[in-house]
Amino acid sequence: MSGLTVLTIFVLAAFVGVEVVSKVSSTLHTPLMSGANAIHGIILVGAVTVTAHATSPVLLVLGALATLLATVNLVGGFVVTDRMLEMFSGRPRQRTEEPVGSERR
Repeated sequence: MSGLTVLTIFVLAAFVGVEVVSKVSSTLHTPLMSGANAIHGIILVGAVTVTAHATSPVLLVLGALATLLATVNLVGGFVVTDRMLEMFSGRPRQRTEEPVGSERR
C-alpha cells in the first residue's frame, strides 16, 4: 500500500469513528468505555511484548512510543469513566444527628 492510501484510510476511519461515538447515548457510554478500557489494556500488553522483542533501535523507539501512547490512552479512559460514574451517582445524603443527651420521647 502506498502512503497516500494508508493516510486516506486513516482519515476516513477517524471520521467514521467520530460519527459512531457521537451517536452513542449517555446511558450506554459508561459500559462501552469499560469495554474499551479492557481492549486498551490488551493493546498495552501487546505494545510491551513487541518492544521486548525489538531487534533494531527503530523498532525499540516505535515500541516505546506505542507503549507510552497505549498507557496514556488506558489511563485517560479510566479517568473519563470515573468522571462519568460520578455524574450518574446521586448527591450524598446528609446525616442529621441529634445532639448528645437528647432523646426522643
